[in-house]
Amino acid sequence: QVQLVESGGGLVQAGGSLRLSCVVSGRTSSRYSMGWFRQAPGKEREFVATINWSGNNIDYADSVKGRFTISRDYAKNTVDLQMNSLKPEDTAVHYCAFTYGSTTVVPTSPRFYHYWGQGTQVTVSS
Repeated sequence: QVQLVESGGGLVQAGGSLRLSCVVSGRTSSRYSMGWFRQAPGKEREFVATINWSGNNIDYADSVKGRFTISRDYAKNTVDLQMNSLKPEDTAVHYCAFTYGSTTVVPTSPRFYHYWGQGTQVTVSS
């Protein structure tokens, strides 16, 4: 089992910033890739950003490019998402997700991820 715990969500005014963090623990001896996803009420869970094991391949959804930055800290086993210039459309529960493999092609579909965190709420007011 792998455990993922997100933190850092909250309420922020449009144009503000938040930094989400995901702590990974458990059976993580194998190399893995990570993703951030979000789900708003009445919407499908959607891809936000992904990062492979080595960190040299990073993808962002078009809606967040230039505003969000994904990174990982191997010593602390964390994956972070820095969110700047937040918009009301970013309001959603944000989840980190784990998938085995160190491939440079990191999937953006939720169905390929093996473990999920409990989610952290991000609310952006206008």
